[in-house]
Amino acid sequence: MRLIYALALTLIAALPARAEVDIKSVTSPGGITAWLVEEPSIPFVALEIRFRGGASLDDPEKRGAINLMTGLLEEGAGDMDARDFSRAQEELATSLGFEVSRDSVAISARFLTENREASVALLRAAIHTPRFDQDAIGRVRGQVLSIIESDKKDPDDIASRTFAEIAYGDHPYAHPVNGTTESVTALTRDDILAAHKAVFALDQIYVGAVGDITPETLGALLDELLGGLPQTGASAPTRAAVDIPAGVTVVDFPTPQSVAVFGHDGISQSDPDFFAALILNQVLGGGSFESRLMNEVREKRGLTYGVYSYLATRDLADVYMGSVSSSNDRIAEAIDVIRDEWTKAAENGVTQEELDAAKTYVTGAYPLRFDGNGPIANILVGMQMLGLPIDYIPTRNDKVEAVTLADVKRVAGELLDPENLHFVVVGQPEGLQTTTSE
Repeated sequence: MRLIYALALTLIAALPARAEVDIKSVTSPGGITAWLVEEPSIPFVALEIRFRGGASLDDPEKRGAINLMTGLLEEGAGDMDARDFSRAQEELATSLGFEVSRDSVAISARFLTENREASVALLRAAIHTPRFDQDAIGRVRGQVLSIIESDKKDPDDIASRTFAEIAYGDHPYAHPVNGTTESVTALTRDDILAAHKAVFALDQIYVGAVGDITPETLGALLDELLGGLPQTGASAPTRAAVDIPAGVTVVDFPTPQSVAVFGHDGISQSDPDFFAALILNQVLGGGSFESRLMNEVREKRGLTYGVYSYLATRDLADVYMGSVSSSNDRIAEAIDVIRDEWTKAAENGVTQEELDAAKTYVTGAYPLRFDGNGPIANILVGMQMLGLPIDYIPTRNDKVEAVTLADVKRVAGELLDPENLHFVVVGQPEGLQTTTSE
């Protein structure tokens, strides 16, 4: 059975990249909606389920409870303890994964058509009747606490956490998904049960399915798998009031290389100017060796191995961010160069050559995301959560191509705010100190 599963995965990985997918909206008899792409050529199904809210639904006094609860979902369910649950997955050649982010709890299921019924029953048990045994709680809690302690010594994590605290204030986004040592240590089984109740509700579900399954069969599967959940879960927090002051925050940390995270207010993916902003970012610091930041900071001056920027779009906040690392004696120069490039782009936009190259990259990279049933199912869920239309995929690159040089110049002037960039620097940087202007 494991060989069959491995073969299925190999065949799926070998499927050609494709952005032409036939998406159907399926509504179960019980009223649960999913998006489906039928692919009957291989007897295999990928199912992606999202429950909106994620760690943002944590009780403020119980930070990390939803993360701990999610980590326990595969540690036993129904009459199966952790060992039995793991053995059942192996025997069915079924893969179940559970993950939490600030905005969602994600469930990924991969199963063979012949084992669909038993695989769905196993996943249903994990969702509806997780055991939350005390020994499992202790084991997973220990793993989470180990990660928290490790993160306290990671300059990248320190920089990201500090920036989040500055950007989001008392909003849930300001707090680590894992919680703190104190909050996680204090969590009880009752807290974990409360976290489960907060997340798993019908009004927070998004589903994407790809593979050997018909709309009728998927509809019945949805009711079998998710039917019986409460209609409503915990209320989502309000949007974050992003307030990032200009300046620099230095966090002293004994290391020869400083890490810097920087940013200011961003742009929503639902904004009509989002694709112009996407093109702008690709030119400015999108991560390729052709970006301006990489060229000016790394190639010309040798200040870093890597520098990049990105549009951090979340459900409840949008920030334009970036990151760079450099030696303590050169990080100040790297920051000056980044500010200069931010200013040049804000004032002048991009060139026609840069625009054309960015369009070629952004449109050419898009079909590569569709490289298997799992990634496509993931895309279907993401589209639904963003409120995108079901015909978005074939029209997406047209929207990119429609961006003009004038569009990018206008958006650059509106979005880029070099005077209000804030840099969080973790290390022992020479020539830098904390300076914040309100």
